[in-house]
Amino acid sequence: MTTEPLRVAIIGTGMIATAHVRAARDAGALVVGVLGSRPERSREAAEAWGVASAWESLDDLIEARPDVVHICTPNNTHLGYAKAVTAAGLHIVVEKPVATSVEDARELAAAVERAGTIATVPYVYRYHPLVREIRERRIAGELGRVLLVHGSYLQDWLLSADASTWRIDPEAGGASRAFADIGSHWADLAEFVSGERFAALTASSSIAYPTRPAASGPSFSSGVGGERVETRTEDIAVVTFRTDHGLLANTVISQVSGGRKNRLWLEIDGSEQSAVFDQEQPDAVWFGSERGATVIRRGEGAVSPDQARLNLTPAGHAQGWPDAFAAFLRDTYAAVRGEQPEGLPTIADGVRSVEIIDAFLRASRSGSWTEITDAQQTAEVTA
Repeated sequence: MTTEPLRVAIIGTGMIATAHVRAARDAGALVVGVLGSRPERSREAAEAWGVASAWESLDDLIEARPDVVHICTPNNTHLGYAKAVTAAGLHIVVEKPVATSVEDARELAAAVERAGTIATVPYVYRYHPLVREIRERRIAGELGRVLLVHGSYLQDWLLSADASTWRIDPEAGGASRAFADIGSHWADLAEFVSGERFAALTASSSIAYPTRPAASGPSFSSGVGGERVETRTEDIAVVTFRTDHGLLANTVISQVSGGRKNRLWLEIDGSEQSAVFDQEQPDAVWFGSERGATVIRRGEGAVSPDQARLNLTPAGHAQGWPDAFAAFLRDTYAAVRGEQPEGLPTIADGVRSVEIIDAFLRASRSGSWTEITDAQQTAEVTA
């Protein structure tokens, strides 16, 4: 097995693309070039990031034959880029949602399967060490039987009526915004940690401001002024799920909650213990029972093997989201080299997320319980 660093290309030049560059380097990859929306954006990003190549076209990028291509562009462009890169036999990391419709997401998954390539999706909250600690304790039976899953994902990036982002435009971001952008992370984490699979949901959503500035600046920028457009994607979503086992789960999703910068909260309530993870305090988790409550800190005492694998710094030294992102990419690159890392979110998880988003949209329109139809169920029905 080669030990040479993998050569990585980045498509996109915004905030999340910058995060991918940093995480790729932390994971040991060599970032060799960037493709922006225009040649000048490619050159600007290449200079800012210190990378060698500023490609002018997707054909130029493919001709360079990087090992892995990271797709970090607006949602409506994911499918086109991902299919073209996959058809060229290159591995991909594609931002979520992987597509803006279930049909397109399944089409991409089929293309990946035909090509035999690796495709992963950055549900990086799975890679907090203490998330893995809760999961392993649940698998070991320490929480008892899971009774309830609940939580929230709250941000304040769009609290101002003058804040905007390309995501407010359903043509660019898809019909859902808050739920697709951050609710998808909560749903993925809840299923991953609890072991419960959501079967149906009911949902309500609301829009905080009827208009926002037309998005022309950086994502979630405030005070951009100028033309205002109708807000057609939700700021707030409240979703209740029913799992395959008939259990209930509930989440509140908001991008207009003042003071909440990135508060992903997940609680798993079991018959023996409850466990809580708060992404804004990722180095500690709370376990509670009838006998009292305990806070466990990362790296303290006897830790699970999966937590130990992901612990990068000694206890007491903060480890957070950038470290989780890099850990996700280390596992992605390991998969490219032929390994099978446990818990790696792949294109199948990306499709699953789009299926949940689709059910959310249908339920919020109908006000009724709505089944989440996944690809496996569809195949069984049509067979």
